Amino acid sequence: MFYKRFSFQIIIRIAFLFLTLLGFTIIFGNKDLFFNQIILGIIIVGQVFELLNYVNRTNRELQKFLDAIKHSDYTVNFTSKKLGNTFQGLDKAYESIINSYKQVKIEREAQFHFLEVIVAHIDVGIISVKNNHEIVLINDSACRLLKVPKLKNWKHLKQKNLLFAETVESIFDGGKKLIEIAGKGETRSLSINVTPISLIEEPYVVITLQDINTEIEQKELEAWNKLIRILTHEIMNSLTPVASLTETILMLLENGQGSIRKSDELEDEQIEDIHFSLQTILRRSEGMLHFVEDYRKLTRIPVPEKSILSVDEIFESVRQLLQVELNRNNVKLPIEVSDENAEIFADQRLIEQILINLINNAIHATEEAENPQVTLKYFEREKEKVIQVVDNGAGIDEDKMSKIFIPFYSTKSNGSGIGLSLSRNIMNLHNGTLQVHSEKGKGAVFSLIFR
Repeated sequence: MFYKRFSFQIIIRIAFLFLTLLGFTIIFGNKDLFFNQIILGIIIVGQVFELLNYVNRTNRELQKFLDAIKHSDYTVNFTSKKLGNTFQGLDKAYESIINSYKQVKIEREAQFHFLEVIVAHIDVGIISVKNNHEIVLINDSACRLLKVPKLKNWKHLKQKNLLFAETVESIFDGGKKLIEIAGKGETRSLSINVTPISLIEEPYVVITLQDINTEIEQKELEAWNKLIRILTHEIMNSLTPVASLTETILMLLENGQGSIRKSDELEDEQIEDIHFSLQTILRRSEGMLHFVEDYRKLTRIPVPEKSILSVDEIFESVRQLLQVELNRNNVKLPIEVSDENAEIFADQRLIEQILINLINNAIHATEEAENPQVTLKYFEREKEKVIQVVDNGAGIDEDKMSKIFIPFYSTKSNGSGIGLSLSRNIMNLHNGTLQVHSEKGKGAVFSLIFR
């Protein structure tokens, strides 16, 4: 209704104020109406004050609304029924916004509590540190792994577990490390990952830690099982014919009563069979000796004698060593180095041994290629230095990818099966790793990663 509108209320108040001023003007100066003048003056002041108060209620409601938002007070009510429909619409808008903020806060708190429950129950330790000193989050798993209570200060955690704290501080800018923490009767291997983030212009560090003892033990068990299967297979392959031929020789040398025959009782054909059997036994015995020698090589890698090496010089040295083999197989060996002054800290003899082995494998893999090529590459990514041996050969079957680093497993009929395993072990001694990526028909990429 119109009489409830804000503008109508203003007009009415101004009209009454005008009439009061008009009356005051008419009687002004009349001594007989002196008290009437005082009364009208008071009424005029009251009307002006009431008009200003009515108009300023909008500002007060707005101030109340902003204060409610500022202090997250969502219990404030906005009721202006006496002020007309215009103010009621504004109040509804205020209440709608307040309710929206209230709903957002409820959802945010629910999500936060949900996240807290997840963080508390996962088996990975999580620690969040603000400004490198205030611990804003540490879950139960982290406390259990580090054997510390829920602390609020990084210095206190450092006092409780110095090795862990110093390891984390060394990679506060981001990175991963593996440490061993000795406890009462046990030693735990912890994998630590540190990620720095910025939240509302405040620096935070998120630390995750995981006990990988069980995983390592499982991998070791799997490796031992694979190795035992391969050793058993090789030994049985050698001993089965040896046992069979030995039995054959005994049968030829014994008569029906089990006595040893005299030399004149043996026929020429029997002597030839014995000779053939002994030759075969000798070959299989020599094969076993080579097998054992290969195993010794795999388990007796010398400690690397590291020095600063030029990547260009290593590549050129390997090229010269393999030039004859490359020419014989018509294989090109281009070199790509991202920085001509690139250097690595490694044992030159051992790294050259890896590259020679990988290039020889690549030459074998490119036998059927139309334009056989093996590329030596060097580049850097993040904090890693990478050497790659890339070929355009037949590639590696997917089912063989997980086996090629197993000792004595070979995809070549005349291969010993220790080259790749030996190469990976050498890289492990350099605190690096050897990785492979391949697609059937698209060649293979072997990467020597130095960290």
